[in-house]
Amino acid sequence: QVQLVESGGGLVQAGGSLRLSCAASGRTFSSNAMGWFRQAPGKEREFGAAITWSRGRTFYADSVKGRFTISRDNAKNTVYLQMNSLKPEDTAVYYCAADPGYNSGDYALRTPMHYTHWGQGTQVTVSS
Repeated sequence: QVQLVESGGGLVQAGGSLRLSCAASGRTFSSNAMGWFRQAPGKEREFGAAITWSRGRTFYADSVKGRFTISRDNAKNTVYLQMNSLKPEDTAVYYCAADPGYNSGDYALRTPMHYTHWGQGTQVTVSS
């Protein structure tokens, strides 16, 4: 099992920044990649960014590309999401997720159903 704990959410004004962290523990060696997703009220969970543990290859949704940066610290088993130039439409609960360690292609990493372990989520609210 992999346990994930997110932190770093909060309330910020439009144009501001936040950095989310996701600490992974347990059988982290079984995962190839980590993803960040978000879910706003009444909407489906959507992909934000993903990163592979080994090469640090990154993937971004068009909606966050150029504003958000995903990174990882392998020694700490922690993944970060630096969010800059935040907009009110970025308001959502943000979740980190660990993939199962196989079939970790571009399409799969953008799909919530590919991931097998999820954190509890952290609220991000951007005021206008």
